Amino acid sequence: MDQDSKTFEEARFKELFSKIYSTVLGSQDELLSLTEVSSLVKPSSETYQGVRTVPISQIVGSEGRYRDFNKRFFPRHSHLKFRWERINQAYKKGIPLPPVKLYELGGVYFVRDGNHRVSVALMRGIEYIDAEVTSLETDIELHEDMTMEELTRAVIGYEKRKFCEETQLDTLRPGADISFTAPGRYDAAIEHIHGHKYYLNLDKKFEIPFTDAVVSWHDTVYLPMIKLIEEENILARFPDRTVADMYIWIIRYWDDLKRKYGNQYSRKKAVLKFSELFGKSFWQILKGRIKTLFLGKTGK
Repeated sequence: MDQDSKTFEEARFKELFSKIYSTVLGSQDELLSLTEVSSLVKPSSETYQGVRTVPISQIVGSEGRYRDFNKRFFPRHSHLKFRWERINQAYKKGIPLPPVKLYELGGVYFVRDGNHRVSVALMRGIEYIDAEVTSLETDIELHEDMTMEELTRAVIGYEKRKFCEETQLDTLRPGADISFTAPGRYDAAIEHIHGHKYYLNLDKKFEIPFTDAVVSWHDTVYLPMIKLIEEENILARFPDRTVADMYIWIIRYWDDLKRKYGNQYSRKKAVLKFSELFGKSFWQILKGRIKTLFLGKTGK
């Protein structure tokens, strides 16, 4: 076996060892997918930054090849060998290679083109690489070791801060805490408030302030639903969710029921019906916990 083949096989061995190590520790060994990350952080614009030198340690994902390499860019498949070895030979012979193409997002980088070059460079102990960079604008800061779960929590935290800034709910109703477990639900809550404001304005000669609509929505729409959810112990059938999650789901379901059966369909009937149809029994929850314990968390 020549030296170049040996180097690739060493990289494959390191990928296998990393996979075993991550499995034992329960940590992530995956490259981040730019598509999945972008769907969470929703970049507002992109700007071409030109060619610059980038620390390879800050490259955390890929646009299209995130399944071909692990998070340390060790190759995962033998079919990558031919191209990988050609690039390795070019490095050995000092043949100039074109800059890789990267997206910068929240302070870290994702490969558009040049995954093999990044992989070989890392295997050869190179710390920096020339890259043609396009920045995707976002207010959410990412870091090198961030997992999708951590990113999801960061996005939810950011959305919660924006919700509080827009509604001033924490000032208008001190102690009020609306917490969700998935992104996008604060936007849904804002839509509910605007819808509530519309109906409040129907019999008014003047436009009511948005803050008045926030207080009215919280006191007459949100809290009564939360009270029912708590009284009926609905959360027991929806593990790992919050009362705010249940509010969003049930209010949507209640609207569907009212369109089907008429506006007389009660809030309580909607809550109980939703729990009956979509909630989990004690044994279903226990089975899920056991599966998670022995097989690891596979996602929600």
